[in-house]
Amino acid sequence: MKILDRKTAGDLTKLVIFMVVTTLATGVLVVTIGNLNFSGASTYKAVFADATGVNKGDDIRVAGVKVGTVKEVAITDRTRALVTFSVDDSTSVTQATHATIKYRNLVGQRYVALTQEVGSSDKLADGDTIPISRTAPALDLTVLFNGFKPLFQALSPADINQLSYEIVQVFQGEGGTLESLLAHTASVTSTLADRDQVISDLVDNLSEVLDHVADRDQQLNQLITTFRQFVGGLNDDSEAILGSLDQISQLSVQTASLVKGIRSPLVDDIANLRKLTSNIQRNRGELDRALQVLPIKLEKVGRTAIYGSWFNFYLCQFQGKIKLPGVTVPVTYNTGSPRCDLG
Repeated sequence: MKILDRKTAGDLTKLVIFMVVTTLATGVLVVTIGNLNFSGASTYKAVFADATGVNKGDDIRVAGVKVGTVKEVAITDRTRALVTFSVDDSTSVTQATHATIKYRNLVGQRYVALTQEVGSSDKLADGDTIPISRTAPALDLTVLFNGFKPLFQALSPADINQLSYEIVQVFQGEGGTLESLLAHTASVTSTLADRDQVISDLVDNLSEVLDHVADRDQQLNQLITTFRQFVGGLNDDSEAILGSLDQISQLSVQTASLVKGIRSPLVDDIANLRKLTSNIQRNRGELDRALQVLPIKLEKVGRTAIYGSWFNFYLCQFQGKIKLPGVTVPVTYNTGSPRCDLG
């Protein structure tokens, strides 16, 4: 009996030790998995424009570390979401604390991230509310993926499979492509930031243009109506226009034949015209003087026709040459009349 009692006592001791160890291990496991915290906690509230996917029990994190839990999600002001949460007393929630809803995983679970921005360091009292000006909702993946619908419609099944493969590769940890994309995006945004003045001027000028267009909406409407009538008239006269094109084609052929026939004489005329203009250019002084005295000459010539339909000349002076064999004799005759001095 004594031997049996010892064996029973040993087994019982082992069972008790096993139960104690198992209980402690289970408790540690529960605390670890549940991320339980037995320290004091403070309760705060935050107003979000959209709290889709946030549920009771979701994490409150600071720099990725859980510091609290969502206690309740309710509607406030009819269009806002009021999230009540608790955080450890060791976590400082101040007037500069911002709350952002982020994706916890691809399944759609969310968590609320607390960040400290520039501002007052005064700590919020228990029960205070973070206003909507210091909160940000989660990215709406539905809107994001809906923006890719035209792309998906344009892609072939093979291209969609390739795109899906690339997305899976990125989310599986091969984030180099994503980092490169973000780097290029940052470069583009930096370039746009450097051109902010140009973009601002462009927007201002475009605004002025739109104002002028708005001031002349009736004229613009009339212009569009008149242009529509013009296009309609062209459509009605399409047969006549097409028929005239044949005539224009024949005219162009005949004109080409005419130009081909007169090409050589035309070239000579242009060359001679160039010579004429050169002569006029060289003798422009004489031509100017001739044009200046032309009215006087015409007046004197007009005097000879004042007696009727004939010209009446009075001989004042005569000069000439008589050519004889071997000699030329000049001949000059001057009447010396006072009439000739009247000019």
